[in-house]
Amino acid sequence: MCVAIPREPPPLAATQTDPLATTRAEPTDDGWRLTGHKWFCSAPMSDAFLTLAQTEAGLGCFLVPRFTPDGERNAIELQRLKEKCGNRANASAEIEYRGAWAEPIGPPDRGIATLLEMVQQTRLDAASAPVGMMRQALGEAWRHVQPRHAFGRSLAEQPLMRAVIADLALEVEAGVVLSLRAARAFDGAARGDAGERALARLLPAMAKYWHNKRGPGFMAEAMECLGGIGYVEESPLARLYREAPVNSIWEGSGNVICLDVLRVLARHPEALEALWQELTPARGQVRELDAALGGLERLLEAPPQELEPRARWLTQRLAQCLQGALLLRHAPNAVGETFCRARLGSEAGPAYGVLPSGAPLDAILARLTS
Repeated sequence: MCVAIPREPPPLAATQTDPLATTRAEPTDDGWRLTGHKWFCSAPMSDAFLTLAQTEAGLGCFLVPRFTPDGERNAIELQRLKEKCGNRANASAEIEYRGAWAEPIGPPDRGIATLLEMVQQTRLDAASAPVGMMRQALGEAWRHVQPRHAFGRSLAEQPLMRAVIADLALEVEAGVVLSLRAARAFDGAARGDAGERALARLLPAMAKYWHNKRGPGFMAEAMECLGGIGYVEESPLARLYREAPVNSIWEGSGNVICLDVLRVLARHPEALEALWQELTPARGQVRELDAALGGLERLLEAPPQELEPRARWLTQRLAQCLQGALLLRHAPNAVGETFCRARLGSEAGPAYGVLPSGAPLDAILARLTS
């Protein structure tokens, strides 16, 4: 694993957790020296890197600067840059440590735990970035369909296109409220609020998983709204589509994130209690949310061996229920109630544009221009 510490404010850095890391760390008279190969290193233009390496005590975390304390260039060899699907402005490389000087961070056998303290912070970035990209894609789609005409009227007036755009808008609103709630938990944790600290353990992982699972399909749907124009490089949709998967991969892929959600629920019961405190005020407002919360309660009573195979469903449902509860509390009724019906009810579908009958499209779309 190699995570960069950039000169400028950090880009969203991809990470690769490898408990079988073969890079070795040896203590010397002038500090630790690292020897080994790293297949993936994010932001190799940075001034320092956080790296996992094997010590006699176990897997440790080390800070590897570009320059040694005496001002010499550190023994880090950049072998090649990676040709990635997207995220091309943020370079990634394959590197070799050839006795590189390093400084240990944390206990020598707790490298992954040490890195996870950082990852917990950057997971909030990886949870909010896809929402920002979805919002940009939605804006591009909405601007396109208003002046574009077919069959005697604009696309924005066509009932089916309005359903698609309204559904995309619901997804953005849900992503925004969940991202902001996770950010508020971090602020509260910094002030010493125990309940917010508990939520800060859970919400970034939950939001990161679900927002990134929704992102690629969202970009594809927005691209389809533009037709062929969306598929060419002159529009930003192609770039957004290529960029969409990356936040799901770094800072823990989907399975890693969902297993971490299970770990938090098992080791920190106060996190689940804090989450129920967020969900309970919304009960009794929408039948679909009440039914989903009841299903969650039953699922959470299952033994661990039954929960693990369903970790993705659990994480998805927790995220969707919290999104619905937050929208019912902080958004107009048309948004909150329609979201709960569209995502938690019997008419919920995997594709965008599948809204329940009678959905208030005018009220939802009006918020795009307000």
